[in-house]
Amino acid sequence: MTDALTSSIDASQAPLVFGDLQGCREPFRRLLQKAAPEPGAPLWFAGDLINRGPHSLQTLRDVISLGSRATVVLGNHDLNLLSVAAGLRKPKKGDTLDDILAARDADDLIEWVRHKPVAHFENGILMVHAGVLPQWDATMTMELAHELECALRAPNWKETLASLYGNEPHRWEDSLTGADRLRVVYNALTRIRFCTPEGAMEFANNGGPDAAPPGYMPWFDVPGRRTRDVTIVFGHWAALGLMIRDDVLCLDSGCVWGNKLSAVRMTADPAQRVLTQVSCSTKK
Repeated sequence: MTDALTSSIDASQAPLVFGDLQGCREPFRRLLQKAAPEPGAPLWFAGDLINRGPHSLQTLRDVISLGSRATVVLGNHDLNLLSVAAGLRKPKKGDTLDDILAARDADDLIEWVRHKPVAHFENGILMVHAGVLPQWDATMTMELAHELECALRAPNWKETLASLYGNEPHRWEDSLTGADRLRVVYNALTRIRFCTPEGAMEFANNGGPDAAPPGYMPWFDVPGRRTRDVTIVFGHWAALGLMIRDDVLCLDSGCVWGNKLSAVRMTADPAQRVLTQVSCSTKK
């Protein structure tokens, strides 16, 4: 799919979009070298920079060191770091957050994460970590994302973060306010996999598309989805794996599970997009 906005992208400056790094620093470095983006070309990250992989702290520092060249949206693992740092949740089995929390500049690292967006829209490309509800177009998605971002950046951010956890309400209503409104936004942008045609979300299943309960489907396959006029890039769904369509791309190819780490150069013309992958080790 090519639109008037994306057609204006200089191919040499097309963003290189990475799937979930999850603390897998060595594959990330190899992938960046193999993809060999043009100097200064934008580097986008679809969330879950850290956790579960062996080098969360170093991976986070690598991305921070990219400065304004890096565009990051937060994933559920990134927000989990904020919750653990705030004392709202205890680390889960398999978490690899200790090095970040014990770093001499831990407060600065947490502040950097806390001020990242949860959605990014540029030149006809919408990047989120997990997905978008079918009732939202790109403009509405960004407006709701901004509401959540402002709440997470406010002085009472810990109270906001504590209120985000839970599965209800499980669908969007324009009348939602307060914590319920932000919780639906948080769940859609960082957790969704399946929903009904009406946008009711389901969180019990994390398998592939065939694991959808009766009446549910992958969020991107909902008929009449209002973001079908833009290109959406996301991660989060390792069981879905790499999926590249003209208008929807999932780049979580399960590096942290020993599979591959993926990045796509997002040119305006889908036929010119370039996929680059490296193999990942299961060693922790």
